[in-house]
Amino acid sequence: MWKFFRKKKKNADMPETYVVPGHIAIIMDGNGRWAKKRGLSRSYGHRAGGETLRKIVYAARDLGVQYLTVYAFSTENWKRPQEEVNKIMEIFMDFFNRYQDEFSKIKCRVRFMGREEGIPADVMETIRKIEKVTETGDQIQLNVAFNYGGRQEILDAVTKMMAQENRPPLIDETYFKQFLYLPDVPEPDLVIRSSGEMRTSNFLMWESAYSEFWVSDILWPDFTGEDLKQAVLDYNNRHRRYGGL
Repeated sequence: MWKFFRKKKKNADMPETYVVPGHIAIIMDGNGRWAKKRGLSRSYGHRAGGETLRKIVYAARDLGVQYLTVYAFSTENWKRPQEEVNKIMEIFMDFFNRYQDEFSKIKCRVRFMGREEGIPADVMETIRKIEKVTETGDQIQLNVAFNYGGRQEILDAVTKMMAQENRPPLIDETYFKQFLYLPDVPEPDLVIRSSGEMRTSNFLMWESAYSEFWVSDILWPDFTGEDLKQAVLDYNNRHRRYGGL
């Protein structure tokens, strides 16, 4: 059973010793509402959300997190008004073109997970470029879920698995996992959602089966490194039983 927590506490002081979640996943929600509260267009919120992501990459790296996976654009987000989708693509390319050298310098490897079908050619070029520029990064890995859907990932994995000629007669989880988008990445220990919504939104459906969840009312552009620390502190108070006692 997932445990959900709402926290707004600031200035979280980390103890001398604490357990670092090796893999943190984040549903970056609330960009549009953040902009609306300020009388701005939604695109301002998306751009501000990108700058928050940059700060959280640093904060996660400083805490010792090895993998950070963020939900950037879902397969359902194509349903949004075309003008907003176009602006998101523009902001996406601008962000990664602007910070690719910085991510490389701090040894942050950037990888993408999702379907390539339907992604504009110039966006795919940006994706391939930053993956190449940062491929030797070994301090933290940023996985960007883009044109991603959890159910679609499972269906794509099944399709690839069924195409194998030498499948074992009985399929176990270990065999199946190799067909996921990033099979070498461990499952998330902690999933964070900003903006207070209490749902998974089709994010990492397979991978988050036993993840701890932490939900904050804070809109994503206002999310800080201190909020990330608070999530990690709360994670340290959990007892992960994986179905046992």
